[in-house]
Amino acid sequence: MKHPLRVVVAKPGLDGHDRGAKIIARAFRDAGMEVIYTGIFQTAEMITRTVLEEDADVLGLSILSGAHLHFADEICRALREQAAKEVLIVMGGILPPPDIPKLKAFGVAEVFGPGTPTSKIVDYVRNWHAAR
Repeated sequence: MKHPLRVVVAKPGLDGHDRGAKIIARAFRDAGMEVIYTGIFQTAEMITRTVLEEDADVLGLSILSGAHLHFADEICRALREQAAKEVLIVMGGILPPPDIPKLKAFGVAEVFGPGTPTSKIVDYVRNWHAAR
């Protein structure tokens, strides 16, 4: 029996604005995925540990604080070093377009900006899963 996709949704750093993270967590849940929401003020180590302990397939990072490059680099590197399987990493928030290629170079698969329909994000994750 195939298990549902397991998705960790995380808010790294000192960013306390979690409305977007909660909205996407609900969209993933409503799409039949298992969702683990870490809450706010998470360190890169805490997020990495949660992804590994929960055997997550997907990590969704929500960042509005401007620390997106720092956290993407740390988290992507830690998951590459420690993960036993491929984890899809997606990111949302208010991110400067010139930073998107840098985020993707770190290992973020896709970046979703303000106003992106949740259905587009869910479809992206489902298509990734179907292609594996």
